[in-house]
Amino acid sequence: MKILVLGGTWFLGKAVVEGAQARGWDVATFNRGISGIDAPGVDNIRGDRTCDADLGRLAEGGPWDAVIDTSASALAPRDVLAGSRHLESVAGRYVAISTVNAYRDWPNLPLSEASDLLDAPSDADADFGKLPDGWDGPDWYYGRQKAGAERAVLESFGEDRSTILRPGVILGPGEYVGRLPKWLTRIARGGKILAPGDQDKSIQPVDVRDAATFALDQAETGKGGAFNVTAPLGVETMGGLLHACLETTGATGELVWAPDDLLIEQGVEQWTELPLWRTHEGVWRVDSSVAHRAGLRCRPLAQTVADTWRWLENGNVPVKHERWAEHGMDAEKEARILAMVGA
Repeated sequence: MKILVLGGTWFLGKAVVEGAQARGWDVATFNRGISGIDAPGVDNIRGDRTCDADLGRLAEGGPWDAVIDTSASALAPRDVLAGSRHLESVAGRYVAISTVNAYRDWPNLPLSEASDLLDAPSDADADFGKLPDGWDGPDWYYGRQKAGAERAVLESFGEDRSTILRPGVILGPGEYVGRLPKWLTRIARGGKILAPGDQDKSIQPVDVRDAATFALDQAETGKGGAFNVTAPLGVETMGGLLHACLETTGATGELVWAPDDLLIEQGVEQWTELPLWRTHEGVWRVDSSVAHRAGLRCRPLAQTVADTWRWLENGNVPVKHERWAEHGMDAEKEARILAMVGA
C-alpha cells in the first residue's frame, strides 16, 4: 500500500503513520512542519492546505492507494473540498476523520449512523454557522463545519471511495486536549479527589492506536460508508477510568463521588473542569456496532490509562494546544465542593 496522510506528526496522525509503517506501507505526509516532527522514513511534503498552489504541488506527488485525512479539524469545509478535488484523480480512496459533533442530536440523544447530520454546504467558509451575540441555543458551529467537510469529501470522491470515521473522545499517549493527562496528574497528587456523578455510568473513549488501526484497515479494504468510532456501549465506566488512574499512578488518594445535581448547582463546567463528565443523555450512548462488525477492536481503557501515564512519566510533552488550559479544576473550588459532600 502507498498512502498519503494529511497531517501525520502528532496524536492520531502520528499513530496512523506509525501503524502504516509497521505494516510495511509506503507513507507520505502533507503538513506545514509546524506542530510536530515527521516520522523517519516518510516522504515529507510541506505545504498549507489552504493554499491552492501547495495542493497542486501535492497532487503531483501521487498516485496513492488511499488518503487518510487526520488534520481537517481546524479547516473550513471549502478547504477540505479544494484538497479533495486536487487529490481525487491521484488517490484511490479517501478516509476522513470527522467527529460525532457532526450529528444534530449529539450530545443530547443516543446516536447511530442513521441519525441526522447537521446542515452545511461543502464550500462553506470558516464563518459559516458562527453564533450571533446573545445566542442561547445549541452550539452547532463546530459540528456544522465538520458536516460540511464530510460533504466535501463525498462530493469529490463519491460514496464508494469515501470512508467517514466519526470518533467521540480519543485518548492515549500523545493526547493534546488534556482530558486523561489532567485526571492522571490530579489523581497522582493524592488526597481527597472530587469524582463526578455516577461511577457506574458507561463511557466510550477510544484509544488513539485503535482508531488509527481502524482507519488503516478501511484505507486498505474499506468499501465506503460512515462509522461511529467509539468503545462499545456498557463496557467501560467513569469509575473504572478513575480507579485505573489510581492504580496506574500508585496514588493513595480517595475518590469522593459528588452527585450530578450538586456539581451543576456549583457551576462546574461540564466536559472540562472534571474531564469527560457530562450529563447529557446521548453523550456516551453512541452506537458503534457497525464499526465493530467491520473490525474495530478496542483495548481495555485501563491499558490506555497505563500507557498514557508511562508516556508522561518518560518526559514526553503533548503538542501545545489551546484546549489544554480548559481542563482541570481549581484546587480551592474542588476543596469547597468536597466539603459539601462531607469529605
